[in-house]
Amino acid sequence: MQPTKVTIPVPAKDPKKKEEEKPEQDAKAATAKKIKDEEKEGEDLSEEDLQLKNELEMLIERLREPNTELYRPALETLRTLIRTSTSSMTSVPKPLKFLHPHYPGLQSLYETWPPSEDKSLFADILSVLAMTYSDTQPRGTLRYRLLSASLRPAAAPLSEPGSWGHEYVRHLAAELGEEYSLREFDEEGVEKESEENKVPGTVDDLRKLAVECATFLLQHNAEPDAVDLLEELEIVDRIVDLVDENTYERVCQYMIRCVNLLPPPDDISFLKTAHSIYAKHNKFPQALSLSIRLGDPALIRRDFNAPANPAMKKQLAFLLARAQVPKEWLETPTEDGMDDGESELPEDLVECLSNTRLSSQFKEFGKELNVLEPKSLEDVYKSHLENTRPTTTVDSAKANLAGTFVNAFVNAGFGNDKLMAKAEEGNSWVYKNKDHGMLSATASLGLSLLWDTDEGLSQVDKYTYSSEEYIKAGALLATGILNTGVRTEADAALALLGEYVENKSVPLKTSAIVGLGLAYAGSQREDIMMLLLPYVSDDSLSMEIASLTSLALGFIFVGSGNGEIASTILQTLMEREDKQLDEKWARYMVLGLALLYLGLQDASDATIATLKAIEHQISQLAVVLVDMCSFAGTGNVLKVQELLHYCDEHIEKAPKEKKDEKDATPEEPPKDDTFQAFAVIGIALVAMGEEVGAEMSLRQFNHLMHYGEPIIRKAVPLALGLVSASNPQLPIMDTLSKYSHDSDLQVALNAIFAMGLIGAGTNNARLAQMLRQLAGYYYKEPDCLFMVRIAQGLVHMGKGTLTINPFWNDRTIMSRTAVAGLLATLTAFTEAKGFILDKYHWFLYFLVPSMSPRFLITLDEDLNNIPVSVRVGQAVDVVGQAGKPRTISGFQTHSTPVRLGTTERAELATEEYIPFAHVLEGFVILQKNPGWEKEDKMDM
Repeated sequence: MQPTKVTIPVPAKDPKKKEEEKPEQDAKAATAKKIKDEEKEGEDLSEEDLQLKNELEMLIERLREPNTELYRPALETLRTLIRTSTSSMTSVPKPLKFLHPHYPGLQSLYETWPPSEDKSLFADILSVLAMTYSDTQPRGTLRYRLLSASLRPAAAPLSEPGSWGHEYVRHLAAELGEEYSLREFDEEGVEKESEENKVPGTVDDLRKLAVECATFLLQHNAEPDAVDLLEELEIVDRIVDLVDENTYERVCQYMIRCVNLLPPPDDISFLKTAHSIYAKHNKFPQALSLSIRLGDPALIRRDFNAPANPAMKKQLAFLLARAQVPKEWLETPTEDGMDDGESELPEDLVECLSNTRLSSQFKEFGKELNVLEPKSLEDVYKSHLENTRPTTTVDSAKANLAGTFVNAFVNAGFGNDKLMAKAEEGNSWVYKNKDHGMLSATASLGLSLLWDTDEGLSQVDKYTYSSEEYIKAGALLATGILNTGVRTEADAALALLGEYVENKSVPLKTSAIVGLGLAYAGSQREDIMMLLLPYVSDDSLSMEIASLTSLALGFIFVGSGNGEIASTILQTLMEREDKQLDEKWARYMVLGLALLYLGLQDASDATIATLKAIEHQISQLAVVLVDMCSFAGTGNVLKVQELLHYCDEHIEKAPKEKKDEKDATPEEPPKDDTFQAFAVIGIALVAMGEEVGAEMSLRQFNHLMHYGEPIIRKAVPLALGLVSASNPQLPIMDTLSKYSHDSDLQVALNAIFAMGLIGAGTNNARLAQMLRQLAGYYYKEPDCLFMVRIAQGLVHMGKGTLTINPFWNDRTIMSRTAVAGLLATLTAFTEAKGFILDKYHWFLYFLVPSMSPRFLITLDEDLNNIPVSVRVGQAVDVVGQAGKPRTISGFQTHSTPVRLGTTERAELATEEYIPFAHVLEGFVILQKNPGWEKEDKMDM
């Protein structure tokens, strides 16, 4: 029987259960029970506990006595006892435990007291006790807290909520959120009577209390809780005044990470608040990167002009150049009359802003990495490893065409490839292609000489005098390509291409227009708009010209919401004949419109409403495209759901009457289902902004692939390619590998291209191996083989130094021009037979705006390269973690310049230099750390 003796603690739990039942019984029964309980409990309590219990009970008796003199000292003692009782984290503090049964009695006693300072103190104590009753009487803590505050004279306000301890503040914070959400339903400040008005005070009182709680939380390393509380009460902007130099960094990081998970207006307000905090603490690069995300010209200008340090300004200029921010935004608007002397930026800043150093630095970088040598096609294909039968005759024009692109992508930016740039006279690769193949071949020169405006123009120049129309057209496109992302004083692209826009020849005209679109992507130049807009509205021109002009304008004014262009395109869509809108080109006209609203969220509502009014079927496609572009990269869940709904519509090719089609009469042509393909790509476009959403979308794509219509199945691989561009993750690679053997050749084709997209510029060995196997598998299918070659070229893009992932700056900022480039390319693949495999293979060059170098180059303050040792490893998300955890894992130490993968992050290995930028990627300017040498001397 011994074991039973050991289990003494059992009775200690018993009374507790009974305590919990107590509120339901009336007070008399409770007191009778209490006497019994005490006899039981007395056995288990230690001496100190008993003494404390009796003392507390005596104090409560005092409060019931008629003598008002005794109230104040009794309450003071109670308060001291509760505050000084610290017990372990896991158990309820002793005084609260003993006072728990008396709470209902004290509540009724409180109601009988007349208003006085004593009553306020009493309410304050009840507010703490209410924590033990939060399940049966919700928001009691808050109610008594506010009652107590209302009873104090203005001169002597209540003590801080923090004086009652952390748990109390957290309780208050939780109840504030609940209370606020209950109040919102009626007009601001008008209290609902139906609530029996449990909680006094106006919304402003709630907010004032919330600010007090937030201040306490910020001082005690609970930054996320403080942000959440203020967000619940919709006053997150007030946190700007609460943070200090110790807490602001963590608060901003948390807020920025939240942006992807918030519904619209809140995400913008979070960004703006974090921006104000950074600006207040003079963290210029951080502030500027947020203004770039907000895309607000006034903010960008203010941030750019804030620092006085010239080196810091150069660093900011590099950021703006990477973001392709129009230079005009930085000049002070002339209306202010402050034009004198301010409009001209200093020479060195203009150089940083216009990215003119990019080419020389990129070649330097290639030299450091030992990849300057041009790669031949054989180096990429490694066809000796393919197990093909050598007897086959391949469509050699197609093979040469593939070679054109592979050579261009692989040697992009180095300007020394053997086929084009450094070919011997008269032996140029151009002549190994025929007709439209020559266009792509000549244009590939522009890609090889990417960003190198001086050398490039002189090389391309000789082709502009060719008698062959296609070569001339290719030269125009090359001019546009090599100016992509680089702005020059001379404006060579506009000067050279402008005159050809009016040309009668279609290839010359389209090349010039698209060339302008590429060269000035993101620059929002009004003069080019004036030049190109007439070609959108002119009804006599073919759909091809109008659509490509619309696309070029979409590139130049990407994400600007320009009303003039939008209304012109809408007008055209309404006026064109149905037959023209049925053409494959119409999707590019609509894409041009959609790109204007890239990332603008709700700003496109009016346009969408107008689109719905168009009678032609294209309106459905247009609505999907504009909608998905507006929310690109936001991770907005509701938009993803909306796009999924478009995909589950089952479209009969032989039309039957359906409720959602106004115009489905049997004589009508079958309903166009292209919009479903774009809805699938749209899911990827919206979800790619944040990792959780991107991962969840993979599962949706899997379902769509199983149960979708053919048009949807064709688009799924493209969506997979977009969702992890230049980021070859194993599961996606395997999925695409499976789709690349699909029985539907269209799906296989797109899957092969998507393999190129996810591996773009990574040199991924596994992907290269898969593609070699595919080359063997499809040796009899010229189209698929062509695509395999292109994908191989993409994987080795820039010999592994380029990326097409649109997110940069630690994957926080989405480059709008890059997204525009990716979308334009994917659009061509929604109808691969009509575009890429037909005469328009040069649409592959739409990828150029999204190609950017993935390097970290460290410069001194005079912009000369300095080698520094840096650690490069996988980026780790440390937001909201305690202490100072490592931000990278599994790092290797390199000397700069160094190549960064899509998910990698770099940090300086020593404290010898201080970087001006907060994220180490691209060009980073370093400053010698003044405290560094002194330490060295001491060591000696």
